[in-house]
Amino acid sequence: MLDWIKELVPIILLLIVVGFVFVRLPQVDVGHDKAYLRRRVMNWLPLGLTYAFLYMGRYNLKVSQYAFEEIAGPDGSPLMGNTGFGIVFMVGTIVYGISFLINGPLTDRMGGRFSILTGAMGAMVANLMMGLASLTLLKHGPGSDYIAANFIVLFSVLYAINMYFQSFGAVAIVKVNAPWFHVRERGVFGAIFGILISLGIYFAFDLGGMILSKIGLIWVFLVPSILLAIFWVIDFKVVRNTPAEAGLADFNTGDATSGDSGPRLGAVKVFKKMLTNPIILTIAGVEFCSGFLRQAIMQWYGSFAKQTDALLGLKSSFVNENWGLLLCIAGITGGVLAGTISDHLFQSRRGPVAGFLYGVMLVGTIVLTFTYTTPMVGWLVIVMSMAVIGVHGMLSGTASMDFGGAKNAGIAVGIIDGFVYLGTGLMSLTYAIILPKVELDSAGKIIGAATDPANWQAWPLAMIPFALIGFVLALRLWNAKPKPKTA
Repeated sequence: MLDWIKELVPIILLLIVVGFVFVRLPQVDVGHDKAYLRRRVMNWLPLGLTYAFLYMGRYNLKVSQYAFEEIAGPDGSPLMGNTGFGIVFMVGTIVYGISFLINGPLTDRMGGRFSILTGAMGAMVANLMMGLASLTLLKHGPGSDYIAANFIVLFSVLYAINMYFQSFGAVAIVKVNAPWFHVRERGVFGAIFGILISLGIYFAFDLGGMILSKIGLIWVFLVPSILLAIFWVIDFKVVRNTPAEAGLADFNTGDATSGDSGPRLGAVKVFKKMLTNPIILTIAGVEFCSGFLRQAIMQWYGSFAKQTDALLGLKSSFVNENWGLLLCIAGITGGVLAGTISDHLFQSRRGPVAGFLYGVMLVGTIVLTFTYTTPMVGWLVIVMSMAVIGVHGMLSGTASMDFGGAKNAGIAVGIIDGFVYLGTGLMSLTYAIILPKVELDSAGKIIGAATDPANWQAWPLAMIPFALIGFVLALRLWNAKPKPKTA
């Protein structure tokens, strides 16, 4: 019990810090009264926490790999080594990336509340299925031999199902919040979006790691499933699509569809409109690079630290042992910094902040190439994570509302977030091919090429082109601002 209390102290402290940051975020006064502000918090907070738990049920795959790579399959190789993880994660992220073709228009038509409820329910069931498959495998129940022999295929299918429903999350949170936030205060919402992403990363890696070590592998999947079920009920009772649905007055948000009182365009016409908008396409290009870079760091630093531990000793380092916590702090810092600067220094322009943070990423990837075998590697990738999460919150969470408008936010964020995960899919395929393979000895200990840091140099090298392209594209957004139909 004492060990559990010690493990929970960082979580409690983190939540206190997050609460303090929420309260102290700089506010832009656009005339909302206190009753409106209170009801808005009641709307986005459970919605946002659901999104965080979706993240937990998304990146728990990485935590499970730490166990699966030490379990030998029928042929003696790990059930899920570097290549296997790359394949499963690639299939899931590509499914996520193309799901916007369905889920973006569906969200614009049915509303964000429908989408968060659908996404949470589907992800809950998918995580339950992965947990039951893991239980069957570990308990050697009926069908365990089949699961072991077809492990990567089975988990690719289950994770793809999970990621289809996960793709409702970002679309839902942006669609719901677009009518609740004016353009001038959406930089602050971008900070909130970054904080919620960061909390989800913390829940996935540190809380998930604690669950893996204290309770067992199957609970890495079952705990997110339980939490999503609880928040499904809360969202059903509390979340509303617009202020009017909550008994308040709607208002002009000042975004790209403000003042557009015409009939709703069909999905094909909206797609054509979005895909011929140079700003939307540029944002999508930046976020494609963000998808590659963010997950290249987030998904592979832990494997690098663990597999090369005999030579580098990074597994027991402060950064690796507190990976989720530090990523969360980095994400909060990046989100708050980006949102505050955007609204207060650049008149709610998102491009200058994205350009600055991508400059940090470019320098970071170059430095990482020469220092990835030194003790500074952990802190360097944390700084890089701060930059890329800041960009992601600013563009996917905020610019998608601005330039898509409240009417078309579902399709806009679907396109942008779809490109994020297509970039992630390319990252997964790239690293599945170029990273060293994991081998096990008779005692289940990792041996072979993966233990030699020299074989990991491709990890930082592959990031440099995407950091450069993202930086150039971000600079093209420098003066971009939405043009509402009416003042």
